[in-house]
Amino acid sequence: MTPRQLRALCLSFNAAVEEFPFNPETSVFKVRGKLFALTNLDAEPLTVNLKCDPQDAIRLRAEHPDLIVPGRHMNKRHWNTVTADGALPDRLVRELVEDSHDLVVAGLPRAERLLLDRP
Repeated sequence: MTPRQLRALCLSFNAAVEEFPFNPETSVFKVRGKLFALTNLDAEPLTVNLKCDPQDAIRLRAEHPDLIVPGRHMNKRHWNTVTADGALPDRLVRELVEDSHDLVVAGLPRAERLLLDRP
């Protein structure tokens, strides 16, 4: 996955925005003010921090050692750092980004979730 593809994927979700609260290099992708992906799109290798169900996080780390690791600078139980430079199948990376987005949306108040369903 290229940095351009990762950015486009993160912004493809309804109400998703890109912000730079930490520095100009770190893209923070949010939905309704809540973080679902964090990355430096210029870094090599390209990695992205993604929210993950704790049990899935453990399984994914075991299945893909060195490519999916506990989230750097994040709650290690709920976040993974995923290498997105082509070593993992793009399909898996897309699914992990989607899962992260879905987990964040599921945690939003009902009124916020309903706003996302509007066209």
